[in-house]
Formats: sequence, C-alpha cells, structure tokens
Amino acid sequence: MTSAPTRPRVAARAVDLRKSYGSGQSEVHALAGVTVDLDAGRFTAIMGPSGSGKSTLMHCLAALDTPTSGSIEVDGTTLSGLNDKGLTALRRDRIGFVFQAFNLIPTLTARENILLPLDLAGRKPDPAWFDTVIDAVGLRDRLSHRPSEMSGGQQQRVACARALASKPSIVFADEPTGNLDSTSGAEVLAFLRRSVDDFGQTVVMVTHDAVAASYCDRVLFLADGKVVDEITDPDREQILAHMSALQAQQSAKTAQDPQAGA
Repeated sequence: MTSAPTRPRVAARAVDLRKSYGSGQSEVHALAGVTVDLDAGRFTAIMGPSGSGKSTLMHCLAALDTPTSGSIEVDGTTLSGLNDKGLTALRRDRIGFVFQAFNLIPTLTARENILLPLDLAGRKPDPAWFDTVIDAVGLRDRLSHRPSEMSGGQQQRVACARALASKPSIVFADEPTGNLDSTSGAEVLAFLRRSVDDFGQTVVMVTHDAVAASYCDRVLFLADGKVVDEITDPDREQILAHMSALQAQQSAKTAQDPQAGA
C-alpha cells in the first residue's frame, strides 16, 4: 500500500491577508485577501505587475508591516500574538533579510557587517557555520575590507552572508539583484539557490526579473492584491509568458477603467 506523500513543513503562512492604505474614495487595497503557504526548504519567488502588492506581502510576512486584517504565521508563531518586543526578537532571531540596497554599515568591515545582527542580539557565532557561509559566498579574502573597497556584487554577498549567519528559519530577499550587473546578480542568485539546496534554507524573493525567478522552485504571481497564478520548477520562458498575460490583463482593465491603473 502506497503511503500519501509527506506534506512539507510550512515556514510562513498568510490567511486572508488584507492591507489597505488611506480611507474613503482614496483608499487603496494593496492586499485583497491573500492566502498562501510558503514551504520550508524551498526557494519561492513573488512576482506581479507594479502595484500588485508583492512588496507589501513580503513586508507583512517579514513582520516589517502590519496587515489591516488576516493572520500571519512565521516558523509556527502567529504574529498577531506578539508585542513589539516579541516582533523584534522574531525578526532578529528567526528572519534574515536581503534588500536591493545592500544596507551595510560603511565603517565596518565585511566580517563585522556579517556578525552585526548576532552582536546586537548578544549571541556568539557558530564558528563552523560562519566558515561554511563565508566559503559559500566566496568572501574569505574580503573579510577585512569595508563596503567602499568592494564591488556591488561583493557587497550583496556580504548582505546574503549576514542574512544567513544567525541560521534563520526564513530569508526574505527584496529585489536582491536590482542594483547589480548580470554577472554579479547571477553570483548572488546562485548562492541563494545553494543555500536552499545544500543548507536547507527557506528563501522568499520578490523580483520583477524572469531570469532571477527561474532560479526558484516556485513562482507566485500577484495582481490587484491577490495571488492569481503560480508555477513550479519554472523556466524563464514560462515566467515571461505568465507575466505578459498579467500585464495584458492589467492594460485591458486600465483601458476600461482609467482609475484602475492609478
């Protein structure tokens, strides 16, 4: 008798997530009822046209913004049950962040930037894990350099190493290759891919780039604040086709109602 496949562990979950800004006629619904599970140990991309709600979704999931309604669970913890101190501890201990702007401290070396979140938390790094991460991003010969002495790609790899140094439950990456050339971007994406394959890391990435999304196991497509489609094991051509269809739908909606594209 064949047993049912084991359901992957959920690293983060949103249920009927809604986020509105403003009020009355000027109210904007950035998220309009998003329900999604993000499986542990997978690389997921979130894509969609401008204004679709993809960055808002990430910011809510990462406890950087508060939804208007709905629930969020990260690593088994419901965010609505946490006070400010609890949310700070969650972001510090269980969530890693990689942003489009590298967000490095210019006066600190690469090593100091990588270890900064642990230092702020009063935690000592795991030496073996630190060495593993440093070798994975290829930065051993740059650890004593400051950001101004490194290329953009090297700075983003420092940011990636910083995100993984604390062994987070989930890493959120917001357009991590947006400020990089194609070669440097490929190096960063390859590292994120390897962190999933070799280390079992969970990575969720917002991107508009089909090439970047093709590194992922799963792509979620948002439009008008809702998840409208998804594909698994994608390639660049599939992603471009889905994005083109969404853009065409958005253009048609705007043509019928100019306020829809405002």
